Amino acid sequence: MPKNIKFLTILIIGIISLSSSAHAAVDSEVSYILNTLLFLISGFLVMWMAAGFAMLESGLVTSKSVATIAAKNIGLYSIAGLMFWLIGYNLAYGIPEGGFIGTFLPWSDASSIEKGYSDGSDWFFQMVFCATTCSIVSGTMAERIKIWPFFLFCAILAGIIYPIEMGWQWGGGHLAAAGFSDFAGSTLVHSAGGAAALAGAILLGPRLGRFDETGEAKTMAPFASSSIPLATLGVFILWLGWFGFNGGSQLALGSFDDSTSIATIFINTNLAACAGVMVCAAISRLVGGKTDVVMMLNGALGGLVAITAEPLTPSPIMAILIGGIGGAVVYYGTLFLIKLKIDDVVGAIPVHGFAGIWGTLAVPLTNGSASFGAQVYGIIWINLFVFIVAFVIWYLMKISIGIRISEEAEKLGTDKAEVGVMAYSIRD
Repeated sequence: MPKNIKFLTILIIGIISLSSSAHAAVDSEVSYILNTLLFLISGFLVMWMAAGFAMLESGLVTSKSVATIAAKNIGLYSIAGLMFWLIGYNLAYGIPEGGFIGTFLPWSDASSIEKGYSDGSDWFFQMVFCATTCSIVSGTMAERIKIWPFFLFCAILAGIIYPIEMGWQWGGGHLAAAGFSDFAGSTLVHSAGGAAALAGAILLGPRLGRFDETGEAKTMAPFASSSIPLATLGVFILWLGWFGFNGGSQLALGSFDDSTSIATIFINTNLAACAGVMVCAAISRLVGGKTDVVMMLNGALGGLVAITAEPLTPSPIMAILIGGIGGAVVYYGTLFLIKLKIDDVVGAIPVHGFAGIWGTLAVPLTNGSASFGAQVYGIIWINLFVFIVAFVIWYLMKISIGIRISEEAEKLGTDKAEVGVMAYSIRD
């Protein structure tokens, strides 16, 4: 056989061999490495969301409360890390199949090739989700809550409340057995955080002078946002981190299908956020006569929250629809809270609570294995559990140690009253 023909024969055989094995699974050790890497990289991105929340909240509060927001956000992240290691992880993942609660034991490493990923990488990935839930509460109650009661609540939320309800689904508990579906936590993380924030906001009450005699909210000074550019930066950081939030929830990177799925999740996540922005821009212009940039920012987050329950199965068009409705839910949910005179400084309740519920209800629209009945069942269980327990804890703190700063301290500003550091040397 001539050399050139022999070479072509070998080349063709090689191409055929590669094609036939293109979708073949990698060996167990390589899969372990890739899956672990996915958890770690995604965890890094979700941790970066803590900076996003800090910047978003800092930009939306008044200038006399920015340093306090910084203290609260780095504090809550640290508390979540400690509490999720101490008891949180095993409360969620030590739960019996179809059960309600796990074990009160610290996390310990049980890594093995058979498990498919490093135990430590899973702990880290789940911990930053836990911290996100605490971050949601922070912004709602800004500018009038005492910092140490807030830290105490975060310890209970991160160590007990969130792990229990999260375990009902992701730990194989009773909601998983009932067929409830929440891919990356529209309800388990976001709506739960919104429920905890709502309970606190009701008991805390609005900021002094936030509503006039007619019940209308004051939106300008003295309640003007300290920095819209800073809030915008926060939203872009959150948007970036969300790719880790949703993409990492695929939980595997060791196959062709997993890699393709993660790319699809990225696309749908991005489209939903874009739709949320533009829907809020359009509604604010049509209804209020101005293109409200704060609504646009929260619209992005509402779209992201909504798609989080199921970012894999929707088509691009459906992702746009789900995210766009999420933006509309944020807009009208904000107006609804104002009517009720509930002061949510950053709009976390409509963004995370209301949009999270919508996104979870939308799962059966694209995922044939999910049912509306199971989704409603899970939404009710999680939101009622978190709201009731959070309300009781906030109430007990209110009547014992107190949760609200004094009227004098509120007028002075939480930066001076609570942390003793001014964020800005020149204030509005």
